[in-house]
Amino acid sequence: MFEAAYAALRQILTPPFRKVLFKSLGLTLLLLALAWAGLDKLAASYLAVQHPFLHSVLAFATGAGLILFLAFLIAPLSILVAGFYLDDLAAIVECEIYPGGEIGKPVSVAQNVAMTLRFSLVSLVVNIVALALLLLPGVNAVAFLLANGYLFGREYFALAATRFRSFEETDSLRRRHSLTLFLAGLMIAGFVATPGLNLLTPLFGVALMVRLHKKLSPAQKVSLEPRGAQSA
Repeated sequence: MFEAAYAALRQILTPPFRKVLFKSLGLTLLLLALAWAGLDKLAASYLAVQHPFLHSVLAFATGAGLILFLAFLIAPLSILVAGFYLDDLAAIVECEIYPGGEIGKPVSVAQNVAMTLRFSLVSLVVNIVALALLLLPGVNAVAFLLANGYLFGREYFALAATRFRSFEETDSLRRRHSLTLFLAGLMIAGFVATPGLNLLTPLFGVALMVRLHKKLSPAQKVSLEPRGAQSA
């Protein structure tokens, strides 16, 4: 698993991944800016306080609250935006680590939209719960990592596995390797919890889980390093 994680880290810096990163990052930041403007305008409409000092305090507190909320919104939003590129990224990884082998087939557009929306909504709920747990110091960080570890381990593995097998087969394989996938999910959750790196979460998640799927699939033994890295 650590070999797969190291290889995934190296690959997210390659040109094909950077291209997707710039596209998804630009759209994510645009959506965050729109969300900020909308929420700020909505909050300002309720700050009908005449006292200048009190109004300034409330405006500052509202701004800080919006920043905190949008920080938790980054993960589900980046997943939603990048979800439309993840099949392309998975194909890139498969070509690199499985030369000459079978390349997975993307799910239908309808299934891809459904999976992406489900993943984003579940991630949003988990992060809102984690935001509420900020009132319980010592519990919030652990709850955040555990919940996201389970979520990301399950969903990113499903994305990689359903390119090769049915949903039923994917579920069966996931249950057999639930601990490994949970630990891998914790690594992805670490990205989400790190400012700046959280925008790379979808790229790292795909690169890691495609490798783990290859490794965990019966009768499949493949190198986890890109071909360029092997010849270097």
